[in-house]
Amino acid sequence: MTAVTPTPGEAPAEEPALRRALRPRGLVWTLLSLHRAALLFWVLLVAVAGGTLLWAYGPGTDGAWSEYRTMRCAFSGEEDLSCDYTGEAFLALDAATYLGAMIITVVPFLVAVWAGAALIARELETGTAEVAWTQSVSPARWLTAKLAVPAALIASGTALLVLLHRLVWPSNRELLRWLDWQWYDDLPFRSNGPVAVAYALLGLAVGVLVGLLVRRSLPALGISLVCLLAVHFLLGALRPYLWPSVTLTTTEDYPVFSGMPVDDGGITPIGSHVPNPCGGEDPGCLTQHHIVGFYVDHHPPSHFWPLQLTETGIVLALTALAVLASFRLLHHRTAA
Repeated sequence: MTAVTPTPGEAPAEEPALRRALRPRGLVWTLLSLHRAALLFWVLLVAVAGGTLLWAYGPGTDGAWSEYRTMRCAFSGEEDLSCDYTGEAFLALDAATYLGAMIITVVPFLVAVWAGAALIARELETGTAEVAWTQSVSPARWLTAKLAVPAALIASGTALLVLLHRLVWPSNRELLRWLDWQWYDDLPFRSNGPVAVAYALLGLAVGVLVGLLVRRSLPALGISLVCLLAVHFLLGALRPYLWPSVTLTTTEDYPVFSGMPVDDGGITPIGSHVPNPCGGEDPGCLTQHHIVGFYVDHHPPSHFWPLQLTETGIVLALTALAVLASFRLLHHRTAA
């Protein structure tokens, strides 16, 4: 056999070492290639929501504020109830702010549906996962990649949107007052803090766990959505009780307060707090039922961060439990 030595002009060019080192490979590259449509959708969603919030922070707020002053609605110590502040600029700012907050709030449900149906259940249903496990990829490593790569992308994108939403939210307190958005409303509360990131990660963990349990795409889609909706509404209902509230009392009328209402009622002569049996402030009825005062339990604006961090901790704990359950379930099935 005669060795053929290529001429210098015909010598094949070797791939540079740096290019070989930077070329994506392994599970991460496989995961991104397999779900590139979902990745593109996520990038576009973040871009649309981010662009909307940036517009609201800049031109949207400037235009609404200019219109607000032109209509002579500026707050000067007393509200001008005759002022019609719902102009075009105001409505545009309201729509942009609402859209940004809505996208942030909907993200966990989209993540749960995608994770349950496409990320896990489809690969188990078609046998793709078993093929990967036979190619020197352990089930635990496979699941780790399925969780870590989407978690990094989802958390970073959601955190960016939360930061942009916080730019819009305090940009002009007076305009927000006219938008009639309170800090404790569900959309602003979930969009203004780390709880949005925690819910997004919980959606991923719930979707993965349901996908491992069901192993079929369509049922996993529906069950993941239902499970996350249940957690969403349960924690929303429990939110006022996640942190001790502040109690205000008076002897003549219900106390005036600013913040999240929790409870109210009447005060008996021995100091007990009871529901108001009169449903109002009728003196005769109050005397008949021995009501000598009124109380209101509420959360002032200073309780935003305690409530936010407490709910975030609960959601992250649920996320950790779902992840642990997923690894235990996968280990049990593959060991068997």
